[in-house]
Amino acid sequence: MDLTTSYRAALPAEVLERYELRETRNASAILAATSGKEFTEVIQVLTEFELTTHDLVSAGGNESRLAHRLNDAFRALGWREARVDTRIESVLRIMPYRPSGEIDARELKSEVSNQGYKVDNIKGRIAVDVEWNAKDGNLDRDVGAYRAFYEMGTIDGAVLITRTHDDLRELAQRLALAAGFDEQEARKRLNTTTTTNIGKLLPRMTRGDGGGCPILAVAISARCWRGS
Repeated sequence: MDLTTSYRAALPAEVLERYELRETRNASAILAATSGKEFTEVIQVLTEFELTTHDLVSAGGNESRLAHRLNDAFRALGWREARVDTRIESVLRIMPYRPSGEIDARELKSEVSNQGYKVDNIKGRIAVDVEWNAKDGNLDRDVGAYRAFYEMGTIDGAVLITRTHDDLRELAQRLALAAGFDEQEARKRLNTTTTTNIGKLLPRMTRGDGGGCPILAVAISARCWRGS
């Protein structure tokens, strides 16, 4: 699946400058057109977000603190966590055989239920997840949830906020050294290749894991750090 570039026209210059952006199926243009208010709120959260030294220097990249900060910003604007569950009822109708004296049809019912995956935030017809530095398997969960929501007609598209890799790793290690960590400890900062980042997400987008759901990927980059 080819990537599109409608975000270049749909997003303000500050967001374009600070984040790495990728999308499928012209996600930005679609979300701006179908859920303008909610898409504006996504832009607001991205514009107000700043990456701190603590986010990068703390052990493990402190993914929970940063993700909570972003999710709290969405919660303050009325976004809420959501989950799609499915229930399928099958009915076998056995028709009566009147020569044997049978009058009424018999019904045998069975139900299969499936508990779906959660998304961090949903409002209007947009779903948003934050995957800063989690296990990369979370991306399969997120993209699969978008596909389910979209196929149910619940959303028009999704935004997945993650991070870049090389530039943030270099910045994190430099800041760790400046903070007094030894070289071995500094090298551990954002040095894993098995956690969520834009490089891990792109193959899932381009091979069509999200089905028909338009997806905008927003990667926090070193340009989001402002020296605090």
